[in-house]
Amino acid sequence: MEDAHSVDTDTTGEDPLHDLTDDQLYQLVEETIRANEVLLAETNMFEKFLNRVEPRDAGTGSLASTPGLGIRDDKGYNRKRSKSKSHTLDRSMKLNAEQKCDIAQREIEELREDIERMKEESEKVLDTYKAIMEEADMRLSEMKKESYEFERDIVKGSVNHRTNKVIAEKCMRYFEDKLRARDTLIEKLRLKNSTLKVQKKKLMLQLKQKEEMGEVLHEVDFNQLKIENQQYLEKIDERNQDLLRLKLMAGNTLQVLNSYKKKLHTLTMEAERLESEISSRQELQSRIQNETQLVEVERAKAEQINKRLRKQLANFKVPDVMDYVAEKASLYDIQKKVKSWERKVDIAEMALRTHRKSWTQMQMAGSMGSATNWSGLAMEV
Repeated sequence: MEDAHSVDTDTTGEDPLHDLTDDQLYQLVEETIRANEVLLAETNMFEKFLNRVEPRDAGTGSLASTPGLGIRDDKGYNRKRSKSKSHTLDRSMKLNAEQKCDIAQREIEELREDIERMKEESEKVLDTYKAIMEEADMRLSEMKKESYEFERDIVKGSVNHRTNKVIAEKCMRYFEDKLRARDTLIEKLRLKNSTLKVQKKKLMLQLKQKEEMGEVLHEVDFNQLKIENQQYLEKIDERNQDLLRLKLMAGNTLQVLNSYKKKLHTLTMEAERLESEISSRQELQSRIQNETQLVEVERAKAEQINKRLRKQLANFKVPDVMDYVAEKASLYDIQKKVKSWERKVDIAEMALRTHRKSWTQMQMAGSMGSATNWSGLAMEV
């Protein structure tokens, strides 16, 4: 870094920058710029610290003799020195890390105090403006109320219907009532002010008595309370940060929980579907097993029948041809006899039907004759 600030030439007179490439030169320039920015920030902080600590009239002399600033001659150019001497002088003239941290810590404390003071002043200004705005709002509301009442009671309510003019007596009475109400308000405020003055005197006497007894709080106590309040406020900020972090963690956990809930819902629906499918498959399997048992029983029966038929087929003997012809001829004769007997039976049934018909006619005729006989006897009687 120090070689980047002031590049010295070698004994041969050659410039060492000629041996560097463009990228190396660009990086060297960037590092130099960053180092200059850091040194500028440290210098500004150190100047602020010196201006606050040392008197203002001796600020120039102190800055000129402070370590860390370059030694310049009358023309303002850096003095040429060897590299070893320049390194040793720079190390002896610069601040170490502990001194820099101490100065930075003091500056941070001063900035915090300035910020707190500015906050208090801004809060006071805001309170003043808020009080002024509240007072203005109260006055505006009172003026609107008085304007409305004046327009209601005087402009509209005190107009003579014949002349269309405001009656002076009512207007004067209205203003007198308002002045009287204002006087009563002033008297109330005066009495309140007097009571507040009496209370103030009592409080001042009590404060004086406490000061005499040594029970009053001094400025050191208030500063200690302010420090404790600041510490508690810092703790509250830490707790708020922890609370925000926990809220973020809770939000992330809730998101993960919702995603797992969605996955659980989908998995439960899939499980229900699989359970219903498994139950249907089990029912189908049970039906198939029952059908398989029935088929096995039928297969066993069919096997028995097949065995019996195979046994019959194995024991089957074909009769002779002449026996077959004789049996066939006897079958034809039996069929002819059956047909002749069927014709005889039909003839007998027809005769039976005719005999039954004649018998029913005879019965009907006999029943009619007996009825006429009975009716004649009845007439005679």
